[in-house]
Amino acid sequence: MPAKHDINKVGEESSDFPILTLADGLTGLGSNPYLRMSKQEFGSECKICNRPFTVFRWNPGEGSRWKKTEVCTTCSKIKGVCQTCLLDLEFGLPVQVRDAALGRKNGAPSSDINKQFYIQNLEKQMENSPDGMTFDSEQANRAGRELLKGMARTDPHYKRNRPHICSFFVKGDCKRGAECPFRHEIPEENGLQKQNIQDRYYGKNDPVAKKILGKVAAEKGMVAPADKSVTTLVLLGLPECTDADVRTAMIFSCPFVSPNEIKSISMIAASHCAFVNLINRPLAERAAEALSAQSGIEVQGKKVRVVWGKSRPGKGKGKAAATEGEGAGGAEAVEA
Repeated sequence: MPAKHDINKVGEESSDFPILTLADGLTGLGSNPYLRMSKQEFGSECKICNRPFTVFRWNPGEGSRWKKTEVCTTCSKIKGVCQTCLLDLEFGLPVQVRDAALGRKNGAPSSDINKQFYIQNLEKQMENSPDGMTFDSEQANRAGRELLKGMARTDPHYKRNRPHICSFFVKGDCKRGAECPFRHEIPEENGLQKQNIQDRYYGKNDPVAKKILGKVAAEKGMVAPADKSVTTLVLLGLPECTDADVRTAMIFSCPFVSPNEIKSISMIAASHCAFVNLINRPLAERAAEALSAQSGIEVQGKKVRVVWGKSRPGKGKGKAAATEGEGAGGAEAVEA
């Protein structure tokens, strides 16, 4: 029995050409139309599923670093990402940004046994799929797609091919001088230094995505308040609905929010608004970023505006009880 049909064994795969996003098609391959690319069957193990796969290596041009495929074609097709940069194939954006704008949920397991079983089931689906893919971008909401098109970069930006920074130079101990193949620069402290390939693939804790989503949120007036105790989002312009309708809409628009992570929902029927108090600040920030990327939240067929709550003055001084109008997080609405 072939290994890939046994859920307790690791399979293998081979391919004839790498799957590259538009960004790597224009940039990662370089400006030379006569690019030379090496191919090594079972040259490495996939960074996601740990199965042997065909590795492609190439140099985009003079002064660039060698690039290679990091994940197998199966994992690439499952998430709809480039094998090299792990950005979305259609928009060239991080998975976390794409999923936030389209309201998608990451259902892929991360444990080894469940991961192999999950991948093998999807391989069977891909055999019957017309395009051989499992990620269907055509089912995305129109507003989210338009936002992603506006953020997508289609022109070549060859700085992405530069060599990595020399770690010995940063420590002041590089003895190779001009012969060093790495860049002799001091890295900027911009929060993008620590990037994890699995976090980028699964769309969680990605610093690049967080920067992009934060910029979108700032443009739409969804800047997180300085008071870290605020975990409340305010829904404005609600139609006639119940707190159950609001809860359902939140879970549908933010699939990463589970029902027990919504601490409370306070409805103000006279003002057509609701205060949604989440269990912690990181979750509230992620929900705010996702809802700003989706241009609001849809409740009972109506698009509703979402803003951050605002802490009451002097809330931290003494014990202030939250009123029904303030919501369980002791916050009032901040107009964007």
